[in-house]
Amino acid sequence: MQGRPHVVVLDYGSGNLRSAVRMLERLGAEVELTSVRDRAIGADGLLVPGVGNFHACMAGLDAVEGRRIVDTRLAGGRPVLGICVGMQVLFETSAEPSSAPLPGLGQWPGVVRRLEAGVVPHMGWNSVDVPSGSRLFAGVEDERFYFVHSYAVREWTLHPSGPFEVVAPLVTWSDHGGRFVAAVENGPLSATQFHPEKSGDAGARLVRNWLESL
Repeated sequence: MQGRPHVVVLDYGSGNLRSAVRMLERLGAEVELTSVRDRAIGADGLLVPGVGNFHACMAGLDAVEGRRIVDTRLAGGRPVLGICVGMQVLFETSAEPSSAPLPGLGQWPGVVRRLEAGVVPHMGWNSVDVPSGSRLFAGVEDERFYFVHSYAVREWTLHPSGPFEVVAPLVTWSDHGGRFVAAVENGPLSATQFHPEKSGDAGARLVRNWLESL
């Protein structure tokens, strides 16, 4: 990396903020934990963490204008990385029970659904099926990553088509009682269902790859 990229970890009440901050600092980034809109929009990179219930995370994001922050950054081609529920909220909605359901950020079509596995939550190390051409997984295509989740997107429905040449998103899959989306690379927007900050050297390499793209 040339220089130190300025990365904002969006502070909206999610539970894994400090571990994300420490990981980025170890990798040489200048890290700021904040919910201030202008700081989040202006940073080189924005990391959106997430732990717990989809709808609770959306309530927290709405409280800090998270929709506007993400929309504004992506409109300007400025990178965003979502982690765990921070990935799930990028989809349209979730089937997770809630007394006050809220729609997701709607960057990708799809519904976050409960895993159909004998053991839920899916907790521990798992392999991933990485598509060719991935920059995010460069050098760690065959590694295992650490997951902790009960819900995931089990179908990918965004397939660009039309008269113009459009680069299709790169979708990485994993399996726990059936396939689910483990990561997405879509221009400036990337996300992982697993926790790179808990995935040892492989997770650190993945985040370094993201930092080097800023």
